[in-house]
Amino acid sequence: MGADRFRPFSRFTPPPLPTSPSFWRSPLRGPRLTALLGVVLLAGITLLFVTGLLSYAAYNPDLAGGVNDKTPDKGLLGFYLFSWPTGPRWLYRLTQGVHVTLGVVLVPVLLAKLWSVIPKLFTMPPARSVGHALERVSLLLLVGGALFEFVTGLLNIQLDYVFPGSFYPLHFYGAWVFIGAFAVHVGLRMPRTVRALRESTDPRAADDDTGLVALRPAPPTVSRRGALGLVGAGSLLLFLTTVGQSLGGRWRRTALLAPHGGADPGGGPNGFQINKSAAGVGIRARDIGDDWRLTVEGGGPGAPPSGGWRRVRLSRAELLRMPQYEAALPIACVEGWSTEDLRWSGVRLRDLAALVGGGGAPPGVLVESVQLSGAFRRAALRDNQVRDPRSLLALRVGGADLSPDHGYPARIIVPAAPGVLNTKWVARLTFGEV
Repeated sequence: MGADRFRPFSRFTPPPLPTSPSFWRSPLRGPRLTALLGVVLLAGITLLFVTGLLSYAAYNPDLAGGVNDKTPDKGLLGFYLFSWPTGPRWLYRLTQGVHVTLGVVLVPVLLAKLWSVIPKLFTMPPARSVGHALERVSLLLLVGGALFEFVTGLLNIQLDYVFPGSFYPLHFYGAWVFIGAFAVHVGLRMPRTVRALRESTDPRAADDDTGLVALRPAPPTVSRRGALGLVGAGSLLLFLTTVGQSLGGRWRRTALLAPHGGADPGGGPNGFQINKSAAGVGIRARDIGDDWRLTVEGGGPGAPPSGGWRRVRLSRAELLRMPQYEAALPIACVEGWSTEDLRWSGVRLRDLAALVGGGGAPPGVLVESVQLSGAFRRAALRDNQVRDPRSLLALRVGGADLSPDHGYPARIIVPAAPGVLNTKWVARLTFGEV
């Protein structure tokens, strides 16, 4: 009788481990669902990668010995770099807005895709052949690279730098590792993806050689179409709560997930987004007070051999007495937020180049800020950016003096350039030093 009391325990069967196909019981998984999500990611990630490359090119990373380049030793990875244009004026606003918004919108799709193939991550043995081993390595790099790129990107737009090191090299090199694995994976999986999309919508109706279809499926709680609808609804919600930071106007109020998107920057001509305040970067009142002078000089290695270069120091009052020009330009930041066109006024950069260098085509310029530390306290602009008549050393915005947080006493404003190249609190301009 005592033995009978313990007999049920002798028939106890432990639950299957994740390495067992019977562990995964969702009736939704199947080649077609994975293929549909994969096609969306193929298009989305390709566009993300292209806009990311454009963002890097916009920084002019090959100027002034890499003063703008926070990704040293890029080598062949910078093969595509070109002279970033100044028109249309909203170019960087568009490309970076697409890059950031699309990256946020694809998060539910990426998570759904990882969920759909999670049984494959636990397949045993890990490698059945050399080809299978290569596929598994590419899968590890693919999943790890995707998570790394999306996580660091999301943290960057939230201004939450909890990861070790600088965002720029981490995201740059991570993108190349990820896209390499992504290309290999697409090449290996494309025939299966096409076949899965052509077959019946019932995942069990086709011959399953993927290992995704559950051997003992659990009762469904939602249809596969409903699951795709939930993913789409999540992406749509993220789109509606993010895109406003790039669209501007009334839409900005809907950008609830963007730190600069829905926030009220205040009223008046200086009532627009601030990425870094004067106090936040250590700008003191005496640094930008009455004793402030702008040093303008030329004759660096990139300057034309005119022989007439000189050095001048100008107060703000002297700059205001020079011919003043206006330009309607937005500011667009790497985090995805941007302003509408703002009415800037000040001295043309090409006029300042002519002031210290005589005639001829103006060269590029190295811009230095009063700011003593931090990224982009020194920035370089190309000669085409200096030549553009809309490129200004701005002194006023919307008819009012710049506020300290927006770069008083003087800041750079250049069409189609990333926001960080529109240097605030300018102290020195060296033409030809690029």
